[in-house]
Order: sequence, then C-alpha cells, then structure tokens
Amino acid sequence: MRVLRGLLRPLVRTMIVRGLTAPAIYGLLKRVYVEVAEESFRLDDKPLTDSRIALLTGVHRKDIRTIKAEGSDATGQTRRNSALLATVIGQWMSAPEFSDSNGTPVLLPRQADNALSFEALVRSVSRDVRPRTVLDELQNAGLITESRDGLLRLEAEAIVGTGNTPDKEAFFAANVGDHLAAATENLLADTPPFFERAVFYNQLPPDAVDAVETAARAQAQTLLEDLNKQSSDLHRASKGNDGPRQRYRLGIYFYREDAADAEEKVQDQ
Repeated sequence: MRVLRGLLRPLVRTMIVRGLTAPAIYGLLKRVYVEVAEESFRLDDKPLTDSRIALLTGVHRKDIRTIKAEGSDATGQTRRNSALLATVIGQWMSAPEFSDSNGTPVLLPRQADNALSFEALVRSVSRDVRPRTVLDELQNAGLITESRDGLLRLEAEAIVGTGNTPDKEAFFAANVGDHLAAATENLLADTPPFFERAVFYNQLPPDAVDAVETAARAQAQTLLEDLNKQSSDLHRASKGNDGPRQRYRLGIYFYREDAADAEEKVQDQ
C-alpha cells in the first residue's frame, strides 16, 4: 500500500485537474480489475466464472455482470489509431525514399502516379486505413501543413511532440502504461526481463541540473532518432516474411524538483 500510494499521487493530481472525482475512479477501477482478471488469470485458458473473478478481485458479482454486459470501451482502438499515426510519422522521418541526403523529411504531394506521395507513405505502413483519414488527423493535430503549391510538410512538432490535448493524453496513456508494465514485470519476476535504469542526484544546484537536462535532451533525441531509423529499416526488410510479430517502446524521461519538496514526499509516504 505504501508503494501504491507513491505511484498514485501524480495520477490523482492528473485526475483532479481533469475533473475526475473519486467515485468515478472507483467505477473505473472495478472495470479494470475485472478486465485484468479475465485477461491474465485464466485457468487452463478457460474463461473465468463470475465467482472466480469476484474471489480474485473483491468486486461484487452483481457489478461483474454489469461490467460484462456493458462490453469493452474504445481504449484499444484509440491506442491503435495513435500507433498508426506515429508509425506514419516515423517512416516519413527515417525511410530513405521519404527523406533527403541529410535525413530531412521531404515535401510530399497528396497523390502522384509516378512519384512519391503521402498516399504511398501511408500505404507503406497500412492498407487498412484511408490515407485521407490519416492526413486529416495529422493536419488537425498541427503535425502536417500544406504549402501553396499543394505539397505536404512534416512539422517540427511531429518530432518533439504536439501540444494538442487529445494527442498528449494518448501519449500519456501509452507511454506511462508501457513503462509501468515493464516495471511491473521486473518487480514480479525473479530475473527482471526488461531494461530499466535511472541516474539521479539529490543535491545539485539548479544551474547544474540545467546543464544535465540540456545534455540529456540532446543525447536522448539522437538515440531515439537513430533507433527509429534502425527500426524502420528492419521493418521494411521483414515485409513479406511469415512468423510472429511484436511491438516495442523505448521511453526516456527527465524529471526535476526542489530537494525540499522531494524530502517532504518521502516523509509523507
């Protein structure tokens, strides 16, 4: 409970800012308990009974029946849509045919019969979604602009992140969710399966932390762009090959606060 208290504090702050009260979260927490029990605690790969779920989670069987009757929400589809948009941007930034000799994303026409185009870019990632739909989403987020001659430009916000609230929330859920999933597996396993490291100092003057943060931003951005290019090359090389598929996420973050505030939080926990 002490560990969970520390994890929940920043989440609760987010909930309060977004206007989510405790009763609303209680209902959500019950649903997540039921979903996780059904996904991860089956016996012999058979669906769990309501009684078994109630025993595992403490959620009343009446509430379990209500949750099951409501069905799943759109979280999974939202995450898939976000992943598709990120993949399209990643291809535009890294694929040789969509960038110049300096690695800068080239301007693209919407469509072209005998040349590269935004439509060809989207089709290289997925044929299940219309290119116009992807373009509308990226333009609404301010990640793509169109010049007077009709060419599409990938904006800098696509590299460093957008200020659009829905996009920020989708990134928050996916990025923090994957980090927490990796940390959970490392906590529960005898041999931690995932790479998870951090460097931290508690007593540095602000200007020293400024210097470290500047270096961290530059080095981390270079690392992520290099890995994006490598992943893009490997993705193209594996097209047409049969076999299982996996996804990955490498996240980097930097956090700072006053030493006095940090000590108060430790004492509270």
